[in-house]
Amino acid sequence: MSKLVIVGTVAFDAIETPFGKTDKILGGAATYIGLSASQFDADGAIVSVVGGDFPQSDIDMLVSKGMNVEGLEIVKDGKTFFWSGKYHNDMNTRDTLATELNVLETFNPVVPESYKDAEVVMLGNLHPMVQMGVINQMKNPKMVVLDTMNFWMDIALDDLKKVIAKVDVITINDEEARQLSGEYSLVNASKKIMEMGPQYVVIKKGEHGALIFHKEEMFFAPALPLAEVFDPTGAGDTFAGGFTGYLAKTGDYSFENMKRAIIYGSCLASFCVEKFGTERMENLSKKEVEERLEKFQRLTQFELNT
Repeated sequence: MSKLVIVGTVAFDAIETPFGKTDKILGGAATYIGLSASQFDADGAIVSVVGGDFPQSDIDMLVSKGMNVEGLEIVKDGKTFFWSGKYHNDMNTRDTLATELNVLETFNPVVPESYKDAEVVMLGNLHPMVQMGVINQMKNPKMVVLDTMNFWMDIALDDLKKVIAKVDVITINDEEARQLSGEYSLVNASKKIMEMGPQYVVIKKGEHGALIFHKEEMFFAPALPLAEVFDPTGAGDTFAGGFTGYLAKTGDYSFENMKRAIIYGSCLASFCVEKFGTERMENLSKKEVEERLEKFQRLTQFELNT
């Protein structure tokens, strides 16, 4: 089992979908990544910041899942990052109703000393210079995974490219891959992005699964068709947590193992969307994960009669 450093937001969300709406609930990229990675009993440390308004009960829950919270800074007189959004009927598009950076605005990540030798680093979606600040603290990681979004491509592209040059894997959605590369074809987009530094490019396609590219090879992991999707918030981060959690558990960073890792990531993301916020991930059992993995296997397995 390798150590895993998880950097990202621990936050409050307020969500509205066609199936209902919530008041302020637990959210944030690092939260979803940590809950997902905990399915592999990952030795993970969350590096983030919250305000004095953040409940101790939520911190205790993360600790109960095996997460180290030494790197979770608490600004007593500050307020926790807050995001509010409303999803359209297709559940693939949403409107941001509010974004309050609060304590995140001056966040300076500090990796706990005992995790600076971690083999796997998951850089959740934050300003590229915050992500770079974490990379610079690490001793000799074997696998650095970067998540980012079009917002940073719009306002901090030069900084983002500096971080991309330092990582092994980048995970972005198809729209972001096209924007970053200037290529419409995802095959050509992945090649352009690999030229920027990463050995592996993971392109998330939401309800249509995920692709991973490495040199001239590629692999596709489907998303499990679900009868009901209540809330897509955090699905991408849950995918990233499953992906990095599995890599940390196995310590195998080959392309063959990466394929298994994105299947695990897709599997865990399929649970996340079944309830609002983190509710489903907080109560997910390993038995449920094993049963769903078998469904994934049946979904894709076939024999060629030649």
